[in-house]
Amino acid sequence: MKKNYKKILYFILAILFGTFMFVYGELDDSPGGQLMGVIAAAIGVFGLIRNRKKPTV
Repeated sequence: MKKNYKKILYFILAILFGTFMFVYGELDDSPGGQLMGVIAAAIGVFGLIRNRKKPTV
């Protein structure tokens, strides 16, 4: 059961970066920054879910 840990790490970093961008966009009053943060976090979450459901050989 070998998983691609590098890909999982990138998805986790995307979630953390998205959270940071959302908070920073709120402080800076930037709706574009918040949207980029939400998109980055969603990509991270969906990537982790898709990676989990993928069968490993």
